[in-house]
Amino acid sequence: MQNEEQKMQEQKHNMWNLKQYVIIALVIFVTFCCCTLFFFMIYRYNGFADFWKELTLTLQPIIIGLVVAYLLNPVMKFLEKYIIKFLEPRIKNEKKVKKMARGTAIAGSLLFLVMIFVLLIAAIVPSVGQSIQSIVTKLPEEVNNLTTWIEDVTNGNTEVSGMVEQGIEQATKALENFFETDVLTKVQAYLASITTGVIYGVKFVLNIFIGLIVSVYVMASKEMFAGQAKKIVYALFKPVRANVIIETVRKSNEIFGGFISGKILDSAIIGVLAYIVLAIMKMPDTILIAVIIGVTNVIPFFGPFIGAVPSFIIIVLQDPIKGLYFLIFVVILQQVDGNIIGPKILGDSTGLSSFWVVFAIMVFGGLWGFLGMLLGVPIMAVIYYIVERSVSYFLRKRGLSDNTEEYIKLTRVDKKTNQLIYEEEPVKRKKKEETKQEKADS
Repeated sequence: MQNEEQKMQEQKHNMWNLKQYVIIALVIFVTFCCCTLFFFMIYRYNGFADFWKELTLTLQPIIIGLVVAYLLNPVMKFLEKYIIKFLEPRIKNEKKVKKMARGTAIAGSLLFLVMIFVLLIAAIVPSVGQSIQSIVTKLPEEVNNLTTWIEDVTNGNTEVSGMVEQGIEQATKALENFFETDVLTKVQAYLASITTGVIYGVKFVLNIFIGLIVSVYVMASKEMFAGQAKKIVYALFKPVRANVIIETVRKSNEIFGGFISGKILDSAIIGVLAYIVLAIMKMPDTILIAVIIGVTNVIPFFGPFIGAVPSFIIIVLQDPIKGLYFLIFVVILQQVDGNIIGPKILGDSTGLSSFWVVFAIMVFGGLWGFLGMLLGVPIMAVIYYIVERSVSYFLRKRGLSDNTEEYIKLTRVDKKTNQLIYEEEPVKRKKKEETKQEKADS
């Protein structure tokens, strides 16, 4: 019996060793494959970038559909809730009620999107186009008027007026070069290759149309897609790890959804508020400036200042005094948005401090431009959330506290008891030494 038990234990031990070796071999193989893939991506960066660009263009309708479905999902849920309340007393079949409510809500959300675009194009595009055209045609005259006004204000002080005039001339030349070299040459290039442009434009419009159809299918079957995704996750991972993945995705969706929808609503309110106040102040090119302020406000932290620069130039060229009033208005608007409107709409949707917000905008904006500045904050919030959860998990596993405040004045952790030990203040240390000395003397 003892021999049989020994043999069984040896077999189990050998099987365990074999299993360990297989796991180690698989880890080494996967690590080698990842390193090879990473090296290939760096060594063949241009080819990989071209492949990624081609793949993105191919999947453009799907990407548009997913983005539209994600943005319209809150609108659809809002409409669906009230449509169900309206239909439930009138129709007894629960499945039929849900199906009708979902279809009506999807149609209503798409109609809402189309109405927004139509109103924006009808109300804003003509005014913006006229404003840009008038700025280009009247630019030299407005510069001369501004120079004359500066001379009058400085009372003939040649040094001050000369410095200001030189700065205005340089800025004007830069602006004229931008319109002449960049804008006009690009327009000519587009006109020269008009066939390619028309084909690309038609293709893009077709992709938008297909994307809207895709968004309808995604919104109609979003629960089914979510269930299938969860099923795959639990099939690939153990419940412990799968639960963490599902929780992380849920939190990421909460961060992105809350931030993007909140920021769009916040920017729309700021744009409308700017238009009303600027119209009361009788500022020039009111609609154009309100659009610039509203669009740039989508970028956190830096948005109002980015939008204020071109708006100030447009106004100050036509009326310098109003330009100064505009700067005061922008500062007040930024304070109102940052302290009242923004916190009410967004709340603490990201959970990031001001430093990490600036860090995210600088890093992701440098990598992906405007899109990076827009999405950098929620991406950084998700990364921060994952790191924070991971750190808390490992600290609790070691029997340590995960409260950050307890680590501020920490000097070391006791190896045996895992107790947090703090450095005593010099005054307390001196008092303790004095009491010890008094006890020793007595």
